[in-house]
Amino acid sequence: MQDYKKLYFLLFNGISDTIESLKALQTRAEAMVIADEANEP
Repeated sequence: MQDYKKLYFLLFNGISDTIESLKALQTRAEAMVIADEANEP
């Protein structure tokens, strides 16, 4: 069997990167909504 720690860290880092990416996308989307609302009369 492969080293379980290596596999664990591979998955953990991938999941952590994905979460950070989703947070950044959420922030961008929120900024777009706020900017759009500011342009409404």
